[in-house]
Amino acid sequence: MVPPLCFQHLKQYWAMYRLRLIRKSCLTQIKFLGFDTRLCHSSRPPVDFIGINYPAETINGRKYRDNNQTSQMPLSKINHILKANEYTYKVNGYDGRNSVNSILGFDSNILASNALNEDRRSAATCLQSRGMLFGVFDGHAGYACAQAVSERLFYYIAVSLLPVKTLMDIEDAVENERPVLPMLQWHKHPNDHTSRDSGKLYFNSLRTYWQERIDLKEDEDKDVQTALMNAFKRLDNDISLEAQVDFGDPFSHFTPLQVALSGCTACVVHVDGDDLHVANLGDSRAVLGVQEENGTWSAHTISNDHNAQNADELQRVLSEHPALERKTVVKHDRLLGLLMPFRGFGDIKFKWSGEMLNRVYETRPDILLANEFVKMLPPNYHTPPYLIAEPEVTSHTLRPKDKFLIMATDGLWELMHRQTVVQFIGEHLTGLHWQKPVSGLSFTLGQMHRLLQERKSRAILALEDENSATHLIRHALGSDGFGTVDPRRLSKMLSLPQDLARMYRDDITIVVIHLNSANM
Repeated sequence: MVPPLCFQHLKQYWAMYRLRLIRKSCLTQIKFLGFDTRLCHSSRPPVDFIGINYPAETINGRKYRDNNQTSQMPLSKINHILKANEYTYKVNGYDGRNSVNSILGFDSNILASNALNEDRRSAATCLQSRGMLFGVFDGHAGYACAQAVSERLFYYIAVSLLPVKTLMDIEDAVENERPVLPMLQWHKHPNDHTSRDSGKLYFNSLRTYWQERIDLKEDEDKDVQTALMNAFKRLDNDISLEAQVDFGDPFSHFTPLQVALSGCTACVVHVDGDDLHVANLGDSRAVLGVQEENGTWSAHTISNDHNAQNADELQRVLSEHPALERKTVVKHDRLLGLLMPFRGFGDIKFKWSGEMLNRVYETRPDILLANEFVKMLPPNYHTPPYLIAEPEVTSHTLRPKDKFLIMATDGLWELMHRQTVVQFIGEHLTGLHWQKPVSGLSFTLGQMHRLLQERKSRAILALEDENSATHLIRHALGSDGFGTVDPRRLSKMLSLPQDLARMYRDDITIVVIHLNSANM
């Protein structure tokens, strides 16, 4: 019989061997890509293959454990990480000029994977037009574009929705230095970033937009769909124009050129009464949680991903370029072999002419210090633009069975199927409902005991989270595959070093809008 000590030596050797394979795999992927993997929204290996901690194994009746296994993160620290950026807002029946009683409120949260989080979120009430706006923004090649779009896009939408008469009143107040009524009431978490060095530039561009609408005597856009589409395209055009002038400190992340060289996807929702509109650009997603008559939950996706998995979108991209480029426009499911989403803000590297880009590289070598990705033209760059910022706008009339809407960047959808996401939120909300105090009812002692037992089981399912977005992130990272959270797995996922975490999960941003089905 081989002594147990030999098995332990063998176990340790096998653990070190697996770790070397993982390191070699990571280095191979990095060398192959040649730049930040997030830039092309690359696929990640299954989380089950993480080779940092290995569970105890039994050999000949004895348990052996790797010497490199770290201790489990305490629950208090797990909750601190998961709840650091959570935000909840409850809507009163009426808010500003708007009847927004179709919305009860919303929960949101962000969990970063990158050292500098590239995701952003926004939520606001329209004060001079109608409805509420929600958005999630997934940045790549840096966070500058996502930051700018998250701050600016809702203002462009508000201007697109306002009648010319209101815009004239606003212009008159600005011209005569009188106070201007705000267009938006923002709902922000204290940790949400705000850029402070570009406010004047952003305001001047927005003012030019509403002045043009006044000069052209454009009355209120015919519908929300047109307003959303115009706002998206105009903002992207302004980002490009500002970059050509390039104001400010060249080493700041918020110079117009840095904003335009980075990029972001965007998924924006506008809710006004029973009317729901989604404007999507890229691969973030909006999904309705629908409760059927029998109590079951189903997922209804109301946005389409703009990538190679969408056959219609792939055909659109191919049709916009000569047949000679058919094999190079989309390569390895990426735009020019580099970028996964086929629509997005910024990313002038896929929009400007080759001559303009070369001029930038020659006259502004300082940009290479901030962004390694932009140092050269993409391969087979012949007929730009290859990337567009025209959103796909879909509409939906809310029904009593529509209970909530989930918006999230692809960091969530890479980990969870949409049906699973809806199921978790539906059961979570049901669990919270059962935690509310009972009033106006009388029970026998036996009935009360059964009610308390049922509430106890539902409360366990709800875990520590009242915020639905936090609940989703907890399950996305820690699910054991059977509907519950494995604390050890969750601890491992939250303990990954930043350089390794990037290989297994992306930044995750979630907004859950709770709908008031009683008023539909």
